[in-house]
Order: sequence, then structure tokens, then C-alpha cells
Amino acid sequence: MLDFIYYPVSAILWFWHKVFGYVLDPSSGFAWALSVIFLVFTLRALLFKPFVHQVRSMKKMQEFAPLVRELQEKHGDDRQKLAAEMQKLQTEQGFNPLSGCLPMLVQVPVFIGLFHVLNGFKPGAPGNFVFNAADVASFVEADLFGAKLSNTISQAPEVLATFGTDRMAMMTVGVPLMIAAAIATHFTARHSLQRQSAQAAANPQAAMTNKLMLWIFPMFAIVGGPFLPLAILIYWLANNFWTLGQQRVVYRRIDREEAASADAPAVVESTAVESTTGDTSAAEKASADQPGEIPGVIEDRARDADKPGETR
Repeated sequence: MLDFIYYPVSAILWFWHKVFGYVLDPSSGFAWALSVIFLVFTLRALLFKPFVHQVRSMKKMQEFAPLVRELQEKHGDDRQKLAAEMQKLQTEQGFNPLSGCLPMLVQVPVFIGLFHVLNGFKPGAPGNFVFNAADVASFVEADLFGAKLSNTISQAPEVLATFGTDRMAMMTVGVPLMIAAAIATHFTARHSLQRQSAQAAANPQAAMTNKLMLWIFPMFAIVGGPFLPLAILIYWLANNFWTLGQQRVVYRRIDREEAASADAPAVVESTAVESTTGDTSAAEKASADQPGEIPGVIEDRARDADKPGETR
């Protein structure tokens, strides 16, 4: 039913395995693990622009949060009017709350697709989407320090023995991956929440969401890790490392843009001040060039005018 997701995901994985297979042993776990990592990098690179748009959209939402609250207080009893005013505000300010969720929503089917593709690598399988029988056998034989990429820690010993591994080997590789994925998830969330305004963080609902992102979501890697294939844990870890690096790059770019836009009015103001100062200096110079004038004294020049019949 979701072949339109499974085939592209498996095709990207197949491509990177061919690339790393020329350098490393095609049946080695390192070649397949790198293929999964670069599958993540490929998909996230394609989603780079939507991520930038997501950051900008979320920032605008924080900036206009007071306006949103005013609309909610004013039209709280009239949902239709509130929806119309919210739509008008979003159109005027050029942001869409749904666009902020796009990168995350796109990653969910990719995650499901990768999970489904990995489950298709079974001993003796004739193929797995774009992979042929030889590719399937290569993946089944691949291991990282004795742990198979398509297996989980929680599988029965008989199943693990079918793939040529055991629980101890799976835990030796899987547990460090779980811990690293949880830590990476925590720091990714922390780095993102540092951009949150103090007013937004003070909101009770936002505070609860922040706690979920910082502590509960990372625990999913620990609690759910034993039930996930090792390749999924590698995907999870690589995805969080990419997100953390991407956040730093994008946030610095946006900070530079904001600093540049903040400096622009200051330059104009400085120019205006210099112009005003120059005009004042010119006026003082012109005043100084006029003889017979004493600063602070208004000279009566009416007497200097010659009147008929009067001599000076």
C-alpha cells in the first residue's frame, strides 16, 4: 500500500550501498551502516529548505503570539470568527503554523519505510523491493562486531541464531547505540528550545511540551530501542546528529540576518545625525561670518534705515 515510499527509500539505500561497496566489502556491516547513515543525510539534505522555512515560521509565530492571544480573548466564543481572523493574520504576516511541522511529518513515513524495508531482509528471501537476492544475502550476512543490522535485541534466541548472532552480541552494539541516540535526542531538543522566548517558555502548556521534548522523547530510544533493528538505531542517531548540526548552521545564518537588519536603521539614523550636525555647523559658521552680531542679542536695524528729511 505504501510502495511509493518503500521503493524510493530502498533505492537510496541501494545506491549508497553500491558506492560504499566499491570501497569496502559489500557484505560488511560498515558498508551497510554507512549506507543507512547516508540515506539519512540524503533525505535531510532534500528537506533543508523546508527546515529553514520551519525555523522562520516558528520564529514568526513567537513574535506574533501576543496578537494571537488577543484574537483568542476577543473572539474566543466565536470559533468561526476566530478562525477567519487567524487566517487573515497568517496571510498578512506570511507564516503558516502547519509548515513548521512539514519536515517532521515527512520523516515519519521515511522512518516507517526504512523499518519495512529492513524487515524484508530475511534469510533466503528472493528480493526486497529494489534489492535482488544477492543484495538480501549480503545484508543478512553483514554484522557490526557480531551484531546483525536487521535484528533486534528483544528477538528470541532461536531467531537470532537463524541470522548467526546472539543476544550478547546484539546488546554489545545495541545498548551503546540506544544511549547515544537518547543523548543526541536530548541535546537536539535542548538546542532547539534555547531559541524559545522567555514569554513562550513561561506558558504552562509550552513548559509541559518542553519537558516532554527534553526528557520523555529521549527515553523512547532507551525504552523502545530493544524492539528496533540496529539499523533503525543507526538511522535515529545519524538523524539527530544531522539535526543538531543543521540547527547550528541555520540559527547562525538567521542571527546574522537579524543583526544586519538591526544595524540598517542605526546607519540611517547615524547619517541623519551627521547631516543635522553638519547643517548646524554650517549655520553657526554663516552666523559667525556676519559682522556686528552679538550672540544672544537681537539687534534693532530699524534705526539704520534712512528716512526722508533726516540726516545721520
